[in-house]
Amino acid sequence: MKKMIDERLKHEATHHPYPLLFATVSGAHLYGFPSPDSDFDLRGSHILPVREVIGLDEGRETIEVSAMRDRFFELDLVTHDIKKFFGLVLKKNGYVLEQLFSPLIVQAMPEHEELKAIAKSCITRHHSHHYFGFAATQWKLFDNENPHRIKPLLYVFRVLLTGIHLMQTGEIEANLLTLNEKFNLSYLPQLIERKLSGKEKSTLEDSDIGFYQKEYERLRTELESTHQKSHLPDEPHGKAELNDLLIRLRMNSI
Repeated sequence: MKKMIDERLKHEATHHPYPLLFATVSGAHLYGFPSPDSDFDLRGSHILPVREVIGLDEGRETIEVSAMRDRFFELDLVTHDIKKFFGLVLKKNGYVLEQLFSPLIVQAMPEHEELKAIAKSCITRHHSHHYFGFAATQWKLFDNENPHRIKPLLYVFRVLLTGIHLMQTGEIEANLLTLNEKFNLSYLPQLIERKLSGKEKSTLEDSDIGFYQKEYERLRTELESTHQKSHLPDEPHGKAELNDLLIRLRMNSI
């Protein structure tokens, strides 16, 4: 099902200083649990013109914008030049894969589909390390807080389920609601509902923490198990194809 994209995001993409290979929505809106006051995370890849790659006046490899456009629209934008972005695709970087495969497409060139096809061959079993690391960071954040917020806990479960699903299928799925159609964790719908109806600082009772810690440890063990059993390759295989696409896109910018 095609999802509606906020017209303000389309405006931001249209006014980007460089042509965009793609721009998609990431963050809580992609993950399926934005609060009423959640900001919009716009991510993508831009194309520097040749003169700003080979000349003395180098272009902006990364563009970052964090701003309140109005009272109800907070924007966090990050885009990388295609060379940097393609390099990240070749690494164990789950973030860029989630951005690339996000179904919330704000703007895209036809080559966006080609890039996604190539990126599938760059997914390895070692992408699990990204999800281990991010889950540990979010759990530490959650565990150290008092009161304990729902947001980091949902991030913990989101990244662990995304990682398990990736190891099992080779497919990127970042939406927690969609993931739970497969994993059927009975407590997630209520947590998500509380996050959706509340604000960013929605909190939990201390008596619930022990249960969620056991679930965190159980899912970490499951991610480790699926990593060991995964049939995904150990190394990415799309470097030559990414190189060819990079050259074509750069030459087209002349």
